[in-house]
Amino acid sequence: MHAHYVPYQGIYRPPHTPEEMMAAAERCGVEAMVSSGHLALVDMVLGNAEMAAVTEAYAGRWYGYAVINPNLAKEAERELSLYDQRPTFVGLKFHPSIHSYPLTGEGYRPALAFAAERHLLVLTHTWGHSAYDSPSHLAEVAGSYPDVTFLAGHSGYGEFDACMRVALEHENVYLELTAAYAVAGLLEDMVARVGAEKIVLGYDLPWFDPYYAIGCVLMAHLDEAARRAILFENGRRLLAPRRRI
Repeated sequence: MHAHYVPYQGIYRPPHTPEEMMAAAERCGVEAMVSSGHLALVDMVLGNAEMAAVTEAYAGRWYGYAVINPNLAKEAERELSLYDQRPTFVGLKFHPSIHSYPLTGEGYRPALAFAAERHLLVLTHTWGHSAYDSPSHLAEVAGSYPDVTFLAGHSGYGEFDACMRVALEHENVYLELTAAYAVAGLLEDMVARVGAEKIVLGYDLPWFDPYYAIGCVLMAHLDEAARRAILFENGRRLLAPRRRI
């Protein structure tokens, strides 16, 4: 539920082609992957178009998020207007830290209203003690937009307890595991406190190795039902009503 599409400026990230990325996912038994484009973080117009083209080439297995930059209102409005023409997109991606704009700011409201109207997924970067996307920012927008399903990217890394409270208090907030899966004992704590049904797998491919991410879940002290929920069932359930192709 959380991946990217290379290239990424200044850093070589293998696998770096669509074919290699899909092959890596398939070797791990990944049924469907959802990505946003690296290019879209700096140029959402070009990057979202690129992500649409890549995912349409793998329709049914690779899905996309439309990245929204709240600093560019006119361009963001245009990207939202194109959403319905991009059938592999299943939601929106926010990165308040990269865009130096708080998740609670006015610039995100048109996109949040759009997502609420369509009951979309919104994957938002969250990070502990951030001035832009801390768990407290997420709690505010989740309460204001109950028809949006929020995936808390990285589970509020550095403020895990606070992010777990947000997920407990808001039915529409899920914990997304990128990088968090590697923190010893955290998965067990999340399942005990929040429930396996509120946790989804992500691994930021190509930044992190999906083998390791999946292995962290498999080797955690969890029962089989919890592992299946995190690795497969929750993602499938969230994607099902939003898949258009």
